[in-house]
Amino acid sequence: MAIAPRLDLRQSQTLVMTPQLRQAIQLLQFSNIEAASFVEQELERNPLLERDESTDLPPAERAALDQAPGTGDRAGDSSDAARSETLPHEAAAPLDAEHAETYDPGGAGDGAPAPGGAGGGGSQSFDDSDRTMDDFADSRPPLRDHLGEQLRLNFSDPVDRMIGAHLIALLSPAGRLTAEPAAIAAAMNLPLERIEAVRAQMMRFDPTGMFARDLRECLAAQLAERNRLDPAMVRLLDNLELLARRDNKRLMTVCEVDAEDLIEMIAEIRALDPKPGATYDDTPIQPLVPDILMRTGPDGAWLIELNPDTMPRVLVNERFYAEVAPKARKEDKVFIAERLATANWLVRSLQQRAQTILRVSAEIVRQQDAFFRHGVAHLRPLILRDIAEAVELHESTVSRVTSNKYIATPRGTYELKYFFTTAIHSSDGGETHSAEAVRFRIKNLIDAEAASDILSDDTLVTMLRKEGVDIARRTVAKYREALRIPNSVQRRREKAVPA
Repeated sequence: MAIAPRLDLRQSQTLVMTPQLRQAIQLLQFSNIEAASFVEQELERNPLLERDESTDLPPAERAALDQAPGTGDRAGDSSDAARSETLPHEAAAPLDAEHAETYDPGGAGDGAPAPGGAGGGGSQSFDDSDRTMDDFADSRPPLRDHLGEQLRLNFSDPVDRMIGAHLIALLSPAGRLTAEPAAIAAAMNLPLERIEAVRAQMMRFDPTGMFARDLRECLAAQLAERNRLDPAMVRLLDNLELLARRDNKRLMTVCEVDAEDLIEMIAEIRALDPKPGATYDDTPIQPLVPDILMRTGPDGAWLIELNPDTMPRVLVNERFYAEVAPKARKEDKVFIAERLATANWLVRSLQQRAQTILRVSAEIVRQQDAFFRHGVAHLRPLILRDIAEAVELHESTVSRVTSNKYIATPRGTYELKYFFTTAIHSSDGGETHSAEAVRFRIKNLIDAEAASDILSDDTLVTMLRKEGVDIARRTVAKYREALRIPNSVQRRREKAVPA
């Protein structure tokens, strides 16, 4: 057999992950706020993009037309593109192909930060002010600066101030002291008694309980600040392990108090802050902004639309392109042509994103109709494949659509991922049950149990199987722990003391 070079002609199909296709996939996974931030960056980079600030349409109509490409001069082309189910021309490659799995830009943490609105300019009056109540909130200094200011006000001796500054430097984020006082005294070549005297005074700084070595010291400082560190409370702090086990009978014996006093003491302990440093620098909780809005129509059907307040809407400024392109130099024409192609692709990607989100959301609402009408107990099992087959998309596309997206419903605001739960088989061979509905049923059974009849995990299994749920004991225990419900022994001890 002779070895010789030869030419072969082969034909194959591949999907090339172009930057434009990656951008479309990335936009699909972004929430509306993240997508709006990305669009803001593109508006700064691309002179052919402009923000669509039309507000004369009602919200429902804007949600349907806000992604139509083109300007007002191309109304016909815009409506045609809005009715299209796929990206035209070069965007014909489907986003739900198997090769889409080769690029996954990550979740919300990897996306562009939420757009921060800059405050309005100053004004001499309060009329038509852009400022909100959040703008008037007091901004607290950082924790270490706050403690340093108290150190300067409470200590005049330079050595004591040096000790205090060293203690502040050794604080953990939770407010605990990360080094032993004896080691600090040895390192600073000072008596241990002086270190402890300074630390004891600094434990009364705001927030109270800082510089403690353990949980007991932290809670004791806060109780002393409230003048509640009596002998009974000291004995309770010395037996925190019994409190963790909810061994109330033994605690009553150790603390020499009755059930009513013990209940009050435990309530005081729970009102304290075990990590005063961790909560000081906490930023205010930002309100959750839904990406999809859902309401009931006049005929009782569900109406779904994208949130118009957060939906990014841009247009291609073709009038500017028509004025600049004929007069531009050759190298400038190349740049302008690239900007035009990028702008057109972004508008089409946003249009495709809006259509895909609405299709997937509408199918989720259709399949979980019983949940929205009757509650969690009627949540049905659902997986990505069910939605993907119904809307004729790939599972990876459905996964991206449901990531970081929230829907505002008459029953509250939920993440789209919430509606996907595993199925638990029926003991009588009937319809399967949703894991979330089973967790809800376990919580209701435990909440309704009497103090004299605590339900064990085996008893819960028996009760659920009578209701047609084929579930194992370890699964019940896993769901109970996920709900942060103690076991039957701990609940029996807790309910043994009358409230």
